[in-house]
Amino acid sequence: MAVVERRARIERPSSEVWAILSDFAAISRWAPNADHSSLMTEQREGVGAVRRIQTSGTTILETVEWWEPGVGLSYAITGLPPVIRSVTNTWRLEPVGAQTDVSLTTEIDAGPRPPQQLLAKAVGRKLGEASDQMLAGLTDAMNEKKAGGLHD
Repeated sequence: MAVVERRARIERPSSEVWAILSDFAAISRWAPNADHSSLMTEQREGVGAVRRIQTSGTTILETVEWWEPGVGLSYAITGLPPVIRSVTNTWRLEPVGAQTDVSLTTEIDAGPRPPQQLLAKAVGRKLGEASDQMLAGLTDAMNEKKAGGLHD
């Protein structure tokens, strides 16, 4: 398994960052690498909610596996090439005064054999780039909200 972690400090309180992250269907409003997003379940939040994302000609599903309001969420990603057994993204928020440390951890399982582990690391590099884009988009959205341009 390969694990990739990215971090950012956002100049907004964690409650405001959570408000953006927890609008599960709206990731395409702030993540530059998500062309379109929509819910696939009537459930809008919490464990079991599923969203569909189109990104660069690929369609994936993300199913929430962990949801703790104000703290973080985790979702399994399906729709990637079948050589990848599983991918999970976990967002965590940590208040630091009026700011928030945000981490995005991606776990990639391609199997236990060395060639599979090399594949997981290669996929991890690409997904790390995607994580960088999402964190930058979230930071930009929070700055836009602070300036009064992004509305809930």
